[in-house]
Amino acid sequence: MRRTMKSPAMRRLTAAAVALGSCLALAGPAGLAGAAPADPVPTVFFGDSYTSNFGIAPVNNQDSARGLCFQATENYPAVATRRLADKGVTLDVQSDVSCGGALLHHFWQDQELPFGGGTLPAQQGALKQDTQLAVGSLGGNTLGFNRILKQCSDELRKPSLLPGDPVDGDAPAATCGEFFETGNGKQWLDGQFELVAGQLEELLDGIGYLAPDAKRVLVGYPRLVPEDTTQCLTAAPGQTQLPFADIPQDALPVLDQIQKRLNDAMKKAVTDIEGGADFVDLYAGTGANTACDGADRGIGGLLEESQLELLGTKIPWYAHPNEKGRDLQAKQVAATAELALNR
Repeated sequence: MRRTMKSPAMRRLTAAAVALGSCLALAGPAGLAGAAPADPVPTVFFGDSYTSNFGIAPVNNQDSARGLCFQATENYPAVATRRLADKGVTLDVQSDVSCGGALLHHFWQDQELPFGGGTLPAQQGALKQDTQLAVGSLGGNTLGFNRILKQCSDELRKPSLLPGDPVDGDAPAATCGEFFETGNGKQWLDGQFELVAGQLEELLDGIGYLAPDAKRVLVGYPRLVPEDTTQCLTAAPGQTQLPFADIPQDALPVLDQIQKRLNDAMKKAVTDIEGGADFVDLYAGTGANTACDGADRGIGGLLEESQLELLGTKIPWYAHPNEKGRDLQAKQVAATAELALNR
């Protein structure tokens, strides 16, 4: 029997049961409200490259296939766990299954690794009946953000580690802003958002089904593009490439709106889900630390060299959080998790 729910009716029924369980839990002794958990909290972290913190070295599991997840030893789950411990909240991390390249459906289906590295089991397998906290982020890869970036950049269309193809390779990268706001490009994007919305619901329902007592914390994505895109016309200190390489400046606000729309979709999924969940709004909290904020950037530029090497060659950040960005993620995730556990 599969351990995931496909039927909307089943999802609604299970969500109602979770909601009832939450109400019963709230009927307990009032004196316990707001108290930090006395015992270690069984916790599972899940997610994609923004949870595994692609680009930060060293990485875990270098002697196994999971090394291809590029999961940083010091990713935000590890840093947030220490921040919570400093506040008297101890997490018993049952597993961190975050993996670069993961799509939403890899929460309930196997994930094929790059370079013929084999497959990983569905991330939901890490959840246990006694899991009390489930934290992570998925959605950006399902939306196809890599494909969106490639649609806008001739440089990124060249062979690289960045997976995926442009949405329409025949459409010039220079016209990508217009491409995503009209015609087939807009139609494709709308369809991707529909897919993301439905699968986010399935993800959150699945956590509630497999770990009925778990607090669910969905983590959004940090902001990549600033409000003032003229900042993106200057390379960061010590860099020669612009933060967004050859992506046209007029396309940057379009990329920002796509990211904001994804953030809103994630926030809506958390708001709509029965049984309760929490959202970490990193987009709202990282506007001063975008890829274009120079020395204050929390995002490594598209082609800026990261801390990782493959066959002696530095791998670009591809717009992932650097250590400053990772620490911003960890701070906000720890604060949200603490609030959730103290309710």
